[in-house]
Amino acid sequence: MVGADIAEDGAEETRKAVEAAGGRFVFHRADIADLAAQEALLDAAWGAFGGLECLVNNAGVQVAVRADMLETTPESWDRLLGINTRATFFLSQRTARRMIAEGAPRRGHRSLVFISSVNAVAASTNRAEYCVSKAGVSMIARLFALRLAEHGINTYDIRPGVIRTDMTAAVAEQYTRQIAQGAVAPIRRWGEPEDIGRAIATLAAGAMPFSTGHAFPVDGGLLVPRM
Repeated sequence: MVGADIAEDGAEETRKAVEAAGGRFVFHRADIADLAAQEALLDAAWGAFGGLECLVNNAGVQVAVRADMLETTPESWDRLLGINTRATFFLSQRTARRMIAEGAPRRGHRSLVFISSVNAVAASTNRAEYCVSKAGVSMIARLFALRLAEHGINTYDIRPGVIRTDMTAAVAEQYTRQIAQGAVAPIRRWGEPEDIGRAIATLAAGAMPFSTGHAFPVDGGLLVPRM
């Protein structure tokens, strides 16, 4: 496994978990929004393992301040779309080129996994740029599904709901109250990073080989229509 982030926080914890499970972990520090850094990251992955079976597009940022969309700034728009959408598209493009190149290894199930959000389809007017960026990620997943199917590469769009991460820390008290009241989702608990990890592991292992380009909500039922 190759992990990449703009900072090394948490890398050692991940390494220990991977090695405890019998795997090998290589960390590469990279700003995914930097296209040159993307190429260096893929060079590191190919150098360490000779190829790649699954790319998980997990890099992303939330709005710095939740505010009325009538107050959205060009700077915030460009930041969100640049990291969440632009970087995701071009890293996937660069990875796909390598995966379908002549002589590229074909070791088991191959896929691109995209982490979008329930906000790809559920609008929040206090973070418009985030919603647009994640809707873009979902479309990218569909586009690559069509382009790569002939090469035996599947794509999956995982849509997290309310997950306990740094992204939700600023509004954790509000969400905790809403979750307890059943106002967020039928399953009345926080989603945990492990919930997303299980979904990724299941799809990357090839458990859904006849699905591609589709969305898999991991949201406690948040997107289920209710009356």
